[in-house]
Amino acid sequence: MKTVIFSEYLSLPVIAAPLFIISNPLMVIEQCKAGIIGSFPSLNARSESILNDWLVNIKLNLATYNAINPSRPAAPFAVNLIAHSSNNRLETDLAVCVQHKVPLVITSLGARTEINNAVHSYGGKVFHDVIHVEHAKKALVKGADGLIAVAAGAGGHAGLLSPFALIQEIRQFFQGPLALSGSIANGSAILASTIIGADYAYIGSAFIATTEANASEAYKQMVVDGVAEDIVYSNLFTGVYGNYLKESITNAGIDLNNLLNNNIKSMDLSSGFKVWKDIWGAGHGIGAINKIQTTASLIQQLKQEYLLAKNSI
Repeated sequence: MKTVIFSEYLSLPVIAAPLFIISNPLMVIEQCKAGIIGSFPSLNARSESILNDWLVNIKLNLATYNAINPSRPAAPFAVNLIAHSSNNRLETDLAVCVQHKVPLVITSLGARTEINNAVHSYGGKVFHDVIHVEHAKKALVKGADGLIAVAAGAGGHAGLLSPFALIQEIRQFFQGPLALSGSIANGSAILASTIIGADYAYIGSAFIATTEANASEAYKQMVVDGVAEDIVYSNLFTGVYGNYLKESITNAGIDLNNLLNNNIKSMDLSSGFKVWKDIWGAGHGIGAINKIQTTASLIQQLKQEYLLAKNSI
C-alpha cells in the first residue's frame, strides 16, 4: 500500500520544484497558502544567515495564515540541499534546516545518510531526486523517505528516461512517496502523473513565468513564448546534462550549431556567460505556459484544469 506524505494539506498533488536563483520566500509562501508544497534551494539565500532569515519569514507568514484559516491550513514547505561535495555550505545549511525543523528536505546530486539522519532527528522527511533506477535504490538504502523521478523533459538538470519507464520500474520495488518531474505544466499533466503511479507532480518551469519569481522579464517572456523545440539538452554548462532555452544560449554569444553538433572544440566560450544567470533553464512543458501571472492565479488555473480533466474521465 502506498504511503503519501502531507496529502491532508494539499489542494493539488503538487510539489513546486526548487528553482535555482528564481525561487524565493514570497513565492514559497504563496505556493503553500494555495495548497501545494513550496520549495527553494538553500543556496538561493546568499549566506547561512540569510537562509535563517528566510526560514523565519516563511514560518511566520505561514503561521499567521494558519491562525486566520484553521480549517484550511497552508501546505508544508521544503528546502533543497545540494549534496555534492562541491557545496561548501552543505553542513551549515543543514544545521539551519534542522534548527528550524524544515518539514521536507529535498536532496540533489548525491544521497547522504547523514543528511537523512539529521532531518529524521526532528521528524522531518527527505525526498531525493533521481534520474535512474539505480540512483533510486541507493537513495532508499541511505534512508530517503521519498523519491523525485526526474524524467525526460524536466527543466534544468534532467534525465533521459520516459516518465512511464521510470515510474513503472521504481514502483516495482518502492511504494512510498514518489513525485514525477518532466514537462508538467497544466492540470491534465498533474492528473496524468498520478494515473501512471506518482503521488505528486513536481512542477518547475511554470513558476518561472510568475510575478513573484526572481527572474528577469526577458526570461519570463522567453518561457511564455517558447515551445518544446526551443529547449536544448547539454552538459556543457555545468558538467551535468540539463535542459536550457536555446535563445538564452545564443544571446550569451554561444554558437548553437556547434553546441547541437557537439563540436565543443570549435566553440568560443570567452563571452563570460554565467550558467543560470545568463543561460536559462526550462523544461519541454513550456508550450503550455502562455502568460505571466501571479503564483496564486497560476495554481488556481492548475486546480481548474485538474478538476476538468478528472471530471472528464
